[in-house]
This record gives sequence, structure tokens and C-alpha cells, in this order.
Amino acid sequence: MLSGIQIGNYIFHSPIWWMAIPILAYLLVYRYTKREKRNIPFTFTRNRSDLKQLENRNIPYFLKLGSIFLFLGSTALILALSKPQDLSHVDSELNYGEGINIMISLDISGSMLATDFQPNRLEAAKELGNAFIDQRTSDRIGLVVYEGEAYTACPLTRNHDYLKQQLKEVQSGWLEPGTAIGTGLGTAVARMNEDPTVSKVIILLSDGENNKGTIEPIEAAELAQKKNIKVYTIGVGKEGYAAMPVNTPFGTVMQNTKVSIDEKLLTQIAQMTGGKYFRATDNASLEGIYRKINQLETSQIIEDAFEKTPPLHPVPFLIIAFIALSLGIIIEQKILSVHA
Repeated sequence: MLSGIQIGNYIFHSPIWWMAIPILAYLLVYRYTKREKRNIPFTFTRNRSDLKQLENRNIPYFLKLGSIFLFLGSTALILALSKPQDLSHVDSELNYGEGINIMISLDISGSMLATDFQPNRLEAAKELGNAFIDQRTSDRIGLVVYEGEAYTACPLTRNHDYLKQQLKEVQSGWLEPGTAIGTGLGTAVARMNEDPTVSKVIILLSDGENNKGTIEPIEAAELAQKKNIKVYTIGVGKEGYAAMPVNTPFGTVMQNTKVSIDEKLLTQIAQMTGGKYFRATDNASLEGIYRKINQLETSQIIEDAFEKTPPLHPVPFLIIAFIALSLGIIIEQKILSVHA
């Protein structure tokens, strides 16, 4: 929660500075009234032509105006010292914190070329993954891809253009055939930053069942749990059958194959690590899942960020202080010079 006193769109976190405002007002009023009571003569620093322009002016009026500008400028300076925060900028400045570390672990096995997504599962996951990356401007994001084995296509980085280029180039068939969910998850866990103060998330996409790899999926989930890494799992594929590429002696042909996603396993992984399991059956549902994950993690950033010192916005008050103080000084020193 934010603490302080709110006025309009601003909240001031150190309003104790405001105690100086009535003291300042008293001193300026005292200074002005004392000058009037002492009937101090005014000595002009301007030439005759300037004096003619002022001959019909009320000289004490300029002194009063100067005092008002000095008061406004000093008050603005006090407000700048009061740690102001513009609440209208909170949503656009959520990245003032450290952000979070996100590793995408993407299944690129042959079944990801099934055409129940347009143009296929893999290309849909890549395209919508790019859109998700664009929304996470303050986060470090990386990419692990896996088939029967896994490798890190991009380490955690804030260079999202480079990350998206690596994601674009990913193709099925780069690795040993199979679906090594445990290895894909374990590799993602191993690549996460060790900083304990940073939130860590893995998004694991798979369209099949674990049938390869050197580490069991539950072992990888336990490792993620120990490292306080949240895992969102996504099962990719429609219900029933889908057209998938199958290698035959006559070449690769498209064949209707039963969609077999180990939803029980993916749900267990998510529950163990504090994440959620989602099922995507087409492009629209996968897009919605990415959007939900983005919203969930944005909410977490807001909660975490408000526990830290929020970004301050003293600049508008400093600008007002500079202008008002300058005008006050110019009025008193350039237009009039007062001598006892």
C-alpha cells in the first residue's frame, strides 16, 4: 500500500516538510509589512525613460507581487522535497522495479507441426510468444527449446529484439526426436538467475507426453519448487485427432493422429510450483492464455513494486519553483532596488 497524503493526482510521502509553509508565509508577510511600516524610500536602478513608464505605477504593488512569487516558488520547492508521486503515471512506470525473469520452454518436436493451429502449432506458439514478449518490457526473458533433448536458444536478456529473432529461427527437427518434458523444464530451471530477490517464472509449452530425457518431469518440478520458480504449463492441441506430419518410406505425409497431452502431469507441475495449467485448442485460446499469464504476472509486479520505494516526480514542482523564484527576484532586484 502507498502511504502519505494525496492531493489530486499526487501523493506526498514526506508531508512533514509542509510545516515549513506557514513559517515561510509568516516571514514573507513580516518582511513586507515591516518594510511598509518603516516607510522605506525606493531608489530606482532604471534610466529616465524606464522611470517615465513606471511613474503611474503603484510601487508597493510590485513589492507585494514579488513577495507572492517568492512564496509560491518556495512552497513549490517544499512540495518537491515532500517526495511527490504522480499516481497517473503508476501504470506506465511499473518497470521502476527489477521486473521478473521469465524463461519460455518450448516443445519443438515433430508433432508441433500439426495443423490444428494456423499455420501449425509451432508457428502459432512463436507468433503469439512474440506478442507476449512485447508486453513484458521490463523483464528479462529467455528461451529453451526441447525435443528428445533440450538446449538454450537464448539466455535471459532484456534485448527482446535478439530474443524474438532467435525464436523466429527455431525449427522442429533440430534435436533428437522425442518429447523430453523433464529435460526441457530442468534446462529452463538451470538457466534462471540465482538472484533470490527477483521473481522467476517458467512458461512450459508441450503438445505430448514425456518419452525421452535424462530427468523426470516431477524431479524438474521439485527443483523449480526449491528455487521458488513458478511454472505455468500449457497443453497445445485440440481435442481428438489432428493432422500431423509422419515420416514414411515414401516421404513425409500428413496423417490424422490422436492428440495425446499428459494433462495430469502438466497440472501437477503447475500446482507444485504455484503456477497454473492451461489448455490451448486453437490460436485464439493460446493467445488468451498468454494474455492471462501476462495479467497474472503484471498484478504480481504491482504488489511487489508497492512494497518498495515508489518512483518520485519532483520535477514539475522544481520547474514551478524555479520560475516563481526567478520572477520574484527579478521584480525585487531588477525593477526596484530598496535601500534603507
